Amino acid sequence: MKKFLSAILLAALVLTLVACGTKDDKTTGSGDKETELVVGASNTPHAIILEQAQPLLKEKGINLVIEEYTEYVLPNKDLDSGDLDANYFQHIPFLESNIADHGYDFVNAGGIHIEPIGVYSKKYDSLEALPEGATILISNSVADHGRVLAMLEAQGLIKLKEGIDKTKAEVKDIVENPKNIQFDANYEAALLPQLYNNDEGDAVLINSNFAIDAGLNPLEDSIAIEESDSPYVNIIAVRAGDEDKEEIKALVEVLKSDEIQDFILEEWEGIVVPVK
Repeated sequence: MKKFLSAILLAALVLTLVACGTKDDKTTGSGDKETELVVGASNTPHAIILEQAQPLLKEKGINLVIEEYTEYVLPNKDLDSGDLDANYFQHIPFLESNIADHGYDFVNAGGIHIEPIGVYSKKYDSLEALPEGATILISNSVADHGRVLAMLEAQGLIKLKEGIDKTKAEVKDIVENPKNIQFDANYEAALLPQLYNNDEGDAVLINSNFAIDAGLNPLEDSIAIEESDSPYVNIIAVRAGDEDKEEIKALVEVLKSDEIQDFILEEWEGIVVPVK
């Protein structure tokens, strides 16, 4: 009888140990459960910033898994499908445009930084030097067009319709174009640095994350750059309702912490600007 009871107790102990070792019951060294948080991000600077946040989140019992992307379509598709818990690659107008186009039920969980977009040229050293009829290459992402045009208007190159929402402006909304600038919007954003290096067009508008990836310094290599008060804040996007999850709140809190914001400033020296 005693041997029978001992066998039962031993079997129960084995089952308990196996259950404690399953993937669904991850624990930290202190015995507390650890939450896995999967976040999709562009390589630069988003993934690099998230890497800095990993140990800080670890202290809060959150295992941050970073999935890197080199384009702008899949991160929202994967968030919608549930493959990601959040993504960190897009600004607010891009998110709003994707929601309108695809019906995504996403929300902005918090703004983290701004990447000023810049104009690059191997032929000319300023916007003023661009000739009559010059061609500027821009992304085929309509969500970026308002940003590009608003920047060029601020630089005095063009003028947009009075009273228009500049985040939604398109080339057709230009009312003054003294140099008759031509806009070629037939390129994926990730290809623009290559077009610049190939000396195509007279100037190229490049998002800072792709410029940095290509070894360009937006502050030094661009002939014009967006002002730091841009509304194009890069955000943490989540499925509606998930913004209230503790792990999402912790992610945003850590990314807005002095430690991470100081890292952003030191690492990119104004190329990437943190927001409070």
